[in-house]
Amino acid sequence: MAVKKQFNNFQDLIAESEKPVLVDFYATWCGPCHMMAKILEQVNAQMGDRLQIVKIDTDKYNQLASQYKIEALPTLVLFQNGQPVDKIEGVLRAEQLMGRLQALI
Repeated sequence: MAVKKQFNNFQDLIAESEKPVLVDFYATWCGPCHMMAKILEQVNAQMGDRLQIVKIDTDKYNQLASQYKIEALPTLVLFQNGQPVDKIEGVLRAEQLMGRLQALI
């Protein structure tokens, strides 16, 4: 399951992870973000041992959203070794998302 995390330093969160980190940039008021949450639960059930999923509320962490140029919600950013390697805007079906992630990790 995707988890909501509190953190002191986002760079530490993504750099210290032994697995790739898929960050879901969302907002509580965003309808498509709620749809994406259910899809991420499916992805986590299938790929949880190969991937860490983290949800970041853009209203609470708007500096991060600005830093990573988040212009649409939901936006997923895949980080490997602390660096962004893929960015997905909008809602994808679970199968589409897993296919895209499997090609990268």
